[in-house]
Amino acid sequence: MTQDDLRAIIRTVPDFPKPGILFRDIGPLLAHPEGLAAAIEQLAERLQGVQAVAGMEARGFIFGAAVAIRLGVGFIPIRKPGKLPVATVGIEYALEYGADRLELDPSTIPSGTIVAIVDDLIATGGTACAAAQLLRNAGATVSRAAFVIDLPDLGGATRLRAADVDVDALVSFDGE
Repeated sequence: MTQDDLRAIIRTVPDFPKPGILFRDIGPLLAHPEGLAAAIEQLAERLQGVQAVAGMEARGFIFGAAVAIRLGVGFIPIRKPGKLPVATVGIEYALEYGADRLELDPSTIPSGTIVAIVDDLIATGGTACAAAQLLRNAGATVSRAAFVIDLPDLGGATRLRAADVDVDALVSFDGE
């Protein structure tokens, strides 16, 4: 399945969550057996050689866990605060209006483990940059990330590259 085929499966919803935004909806891709399988396979091909895959809650869990299985490596869930029943390490990061926090269980990452980040979409890069730093703080080596969708006009991939992470995406969409 080509990038154009994948792009055609992803639905664009205008004016969501607010006027002027073109929301890129992966729901149809998740429901499309061949498209979903192709997306997982193509993400995995880009991440050969990693020792673990990390994904951010929630859609990063879908793609990240599947890619980890395909690669035969472990999956590290990066969670919202208060979701893990053990001692965690966390990082706060800025949003457009306010702040948020990500957490993980550091016992799941042996020091020096080569971890790739996988998520459905990179927009401004705030969450992905925070995840990379959190993983590094926990002892991981993070130099690669792969996304189903890149919104290059929002600068997230550029921001993540500035944090020394190679970025790859299956498809990109211009505009917000």
